[in-house]
Amino acid sequence: MRSATSRPSVTKATEEDIALFRAAVANATPVEDPRHPAAHQRPKPPPIPRQRIADEARALDESRLSDVTPETLLDSDERLSFARNGISSDTLRRLRKGHWTIQAELDLHGLRSDEARMAFSSFIKDCHRKDRRCLRIIHGKGLGSIGREPVLKNKVRAWLMQKDEVLAFCQAPGHEGGSGAVLVLLRSAA
Repeated sequence: MRSATSRPSVTKATEEDIALFRAAVANATPVEDPRHPAAHQRPKPPPIPRQRIADEARALDESRLSDVTPETLLDSDERLSFARNGISSDTLRRLRKGHWTIQAELDLHGLRSDEARMAFSSFIKDCHRKDRRCLRIIHGKGLGSIGREPVLKNKVRAWLMQKDEVLAFCQAPGHEGGSGAVLVLLRSAA
């Protein structure tokens, strides 16, 4: 008589049985075990910059018709604005209102004119190469300058007008730096 704790006898597989089993599963594909840690370590796809894509599409659509020429400068209450030919006044208005996400920033506080010019040039070149479209350049209000006159403010605006990559720029809204900063819209690198 067998006791309750005894196990049934297991017959050992013969070499013939093992060979038959291996032949039967030779072309089988292993199933992933969801309990295995490697099954959960799939690389995540890169994020899709949907807001940037939408911003750039809107900027392109809005810039097709223009009533602004390169010589057009609007100077009212220290709110200097500029747009190249082909950029609509609506695009300039949206830039001024902070419609696009700022993708890069350059702070020129404390730099001399020659240092600021070099930093400015490399910043614009780098942003254009990386296809960053909306930028903020902080030039300061000139309160620390001799005579409390802004030195970099006018220079930055002159430099911006000379760069072909620049489509438009305007004074930043108060919460983005006001008269101490400009928002810049660059053309696409593509």
